Amino acid sequence: MLSRIREQMTTAVTTVQDYIMGINKNSVHPGLTPIDDSMLSRESWKIFQVMAEFVEGFERLAEISPSVSIFGSARTSAEHPYYRLAEEIAHALSNAGFSVVSGGGPGIMEAANKGAYEGKSPSVGLNIQLPFEQIGNTYQDIALSFRHFFSRKVMFVKYASAYVVLPGGFGTLDELAEILTLVQTGKSRKIPIILVVSSFWEKLIDWFATTLVDEGTISKTDLDLITIVDKPDDVVNAIFDHYENREFELSAEEQEIMLEL
Repeated sequence: MLSRIREQMTTAVTTVQDYIMGINKNSVHPGLTPIDDSMLSRESWKIFQVMAEFVEGFERLAEISPSVSIFGSARTSAEHPYYRLAEEIAHALSNAGFSVVSGGGPGIMEAANKGAYEGKSPSVGLNIQLPFEQIGNTYQDIALSFRHFFSRKVMFVKYASAYVVLPGGFGTLDELAEILTLVQTGKSRKIPIILVVSSFWEKLIDWFATTLVDEGTISKTDLDLITIVDKPDDVVNAIFDHYENREFELSAEEQEIMLEL
């Protein structure tokens, strides 16, 4: 009697599970079913869209070196001190001979493009198409538009002689983590990674030092990849100090590294 009840209960549970999962005994795992040609075709054509973004980026940006990529919040208003700081940094870099590359949008990105636009060197915007439509700022000598974050991120790194990171949110942290990972792992050449506004970044760097280093997830020497400054002149000086004993042009070894980026 007990065995029969147990069997009925097992059958009932299996039936409920099948119903919840939307399957039956004759169903086949989606991975084993014939390919939906219409969806595959659409996915395959995306490859050409991605290729087009890379080709245009390489062609338009090949001659902008030396350049500096600047990051920061899109939400920073034009009245905020960080906006003015980014504008001054970009202007100083532009007059020092660096093309300035930003995300092309509002906030810190606009400030960076504006400062460069008013300087002597090109102002470059790598705009991203978002569901809520990022509006490109009007201070771009070269404006590229991307559908995909990953191809856009390659362009930020490939021609950069330095990274300058002002206060920002998830997107800014994403770009910071990206370049730190690439340099740490040797997938990118070593360039200055400069954080601006020490009061904004100090708690994050303390966490790196007291948690990531202590847990062994990064090495203490990895912290040497980061420089923290507060003034526009300090940004320019940090970059020139890094290149004091070498050219801005890539060495043969670095060219090979960046080719495999």
